[in-house]
Amino acid sequence: MLFSAFLLSLAFGRVFAEADNDDDLMSFVTLPKLRALKFDIAYHDREAVAPGYWFVAPYGIIDPEVPTKQWKPCQVGPYIYDADGILVWAGSCMFDNRNVFDFKAANNIDGESHLSFILQRQYQDDGTDKGYGYVLDQHYEQQYKVGVVNDLSAFNMHEFNVLDGGKSALACLYKSQNTDLSALGRPEEDSWIVAGGLLELDTKTGEILFEWSSFNNVLVNESVKVHTDSPASGHPGWDYIHVNSADKNSVGDYLLSGRFASTVYYISKEGEIVWRLGGKLSDFDMDFTFSKQHHARFVESNGTHHLISIMNNASDEGENEEDVSSALYVQIDTTASPMTATVAKRINRPDGGLTRLRGNVQALPNGNTFVGWSERGYQSEHDPDGKLLMEAKFASTRFSSYRSYKYPFTGRPKTPPDVVSSVYGTDETDLTTIFHVSWNGATDIASWKFYARSADDGVPVPIGNTTKTDFETMYIAGGYLNWVSVEAVDKDGNVLGTSEVHQTQTPSNWRLAGFQSESQPQPDNPSITYSTKEEEEEEEKEEDMEDMDMEMDTDSQVDPEEAAKAVVKAYEMVRGVGGFLIFLLVACSLGGLLAGIYYHLRRRRARAYYEVPSDEAERQPMAST
Repeated sequence: MLFSAFLLSLAFGRVFAEADNDDDLMSFVTLPKLRALKFDIAYHDREAVAPGYWFVAPYGIIDPEVPTKQWKPCQVGPYIYDADGILVWAGSCMFDNRNVFDFKAANNIDGESHLSFILQRQYQDDGTDKGYGYVLDQHYEQQYKVGVVNDLSAFNMHEFNVLDGGKSALACLYKSQNTDLSALGRPEEDSWIVAGGLLELDTKTGEILFEWSSFNNVLVNESVKVHTDSPASGHPGWDYIHVNSADKNSVGDYLLSGRFASTVYYISKEGEIVWRLGGKLSDFDMDFTFSKQHHARFVESNGTHHLISIMNNASDEGENEEDVSSALYVQIDTTASPMTATVAKRINRPDGGLTRLRGNVQALPNGNTFVGWSERGYQSEHDPDGKLLMEAKFASTRFSSYRSYKYPFTGRPKTPPDVVSSVYGTDETDLTTIFHVSWNGATDIASWKFYARSADDGVPVPIGNTTKTDFETMYIAGGYLNWVSVEAVDKDGNVLGTSEVHQTQTPSNWRLAGFQSESQPQPDNPSITYSTKEEEEEEEKEEDMEDMDMEMDTDSQVDPEEAAKAVVKAYEMVRGVGGFLIFLLVACSLGGLLAGIYYHLRRRRARAYYEVPSDEAERQPMAST
């Protein structure tokens, strides 16, 4: 038994070492093809954050990858984490390690949980895979797949904004056009430009319901990147406006962000520019400035008065207009004369840095603000007054997320939980079965129940349970359990799902694995093994109760001074043999103690989190993210 404990201690020592050396990515026994990113998290006021999960889509290179160079194993794509940075769902393998952008929950469709995102175009010589806008249901199954139905070269990576009811969604338009340069005072010259705009698409058919382009609506002289002496461009042209977000309000009008004009455009349902906020031709009396912005969104809007949010990058790759990027809330009154725009709230980037590319601002239902600063997945949450509550970023320096969001979400995967079990031991008396279990995408698991059978079609025998504390849970059971299964249980005791029955993995060579007996071990009959153990446990409980009663009877007769001496003596004994005793206890606790210790060391969260049901395109001249 001691030698078996020694082998186990070595095995788990390797596990601990691997966990410590796993610098920025997580690996799992149950999903061996997956390598998920870790988060570094700092909470400044944990109690004040809004409930919800984090939605991120890490990528390493923003251009589509040559298939032979794609990230392997699965790392790139859509991920959901809980508020402690514990993985909830990894969609990277599901979408073949392709870049995903604007990944978020779409809870405004039918009252159920949904997901939406852009799957970037695939690297293909024939250009047939132009990318898609996806909507998944809460089972992680495709509900809508919206492709490019016109002459655009790709489904643009900046925006897939599913509107209320889910019947339509907004996307960004990028299209090369040839134009004269009269706006620059050079009417005799022509140049190619990349016109930016927006599309409203039918999510079922991909039909274009509304289209607006900057061509002939926004002239090149509005650009902050094109100058009067800029040389004319060949195809594809100047990315002179660089559209990066689109939104729609309840009256049917649109909000469009043009980064390289440092302007937010309000466009009527008839396609007319009603007003410009910011830039060279602003229509407002403003008490602030912003530039190179991303992710303009309606927070409130009735057609004349608006509260909008903006990621004020205040910079790009080559220059900056301010020293720090910020999340802005802007109050707009179009009934005043002149029209006014005032800052209702400004939240500076917590580390004082600049988000030169990408980013987003999300107003949460409880009044908090969640901000994605993009680089390394840096994100923060702030209370209604702007106070910093939380900040987090990827442990890896190799990945970023175009946007980061926080939403309530309920995941109900139709696939069963994944379980892997293996048997270890040195002789028939100390065989141990180790379980690893996970369920990719399930949000409400509070605990796991473990079962064994004498045959694959046998009656399941309960052998134990343990609390879920991480994406993958380990459990250790005594004996050689040949056929096993698990149940996922919520906090109210309801069974959410049951795994398939799996056969336990055995060493290919028992002798090399340390087994001392001449003959190969035979599986236990769990009906006998665990019913006997239950009887023994009950007897032990009864004996313990009798011993406690006897101690209580004698306690009143013990001299306090003698009791104190006994305590001191006991302490000296424990201190003298404590290291060896603790080693034996840890090594020999085969009913789940090692699993608890392992996860206590591995996990990085203060408490379990449960959900109660209730840039950019490939580089072109002057392209930016």
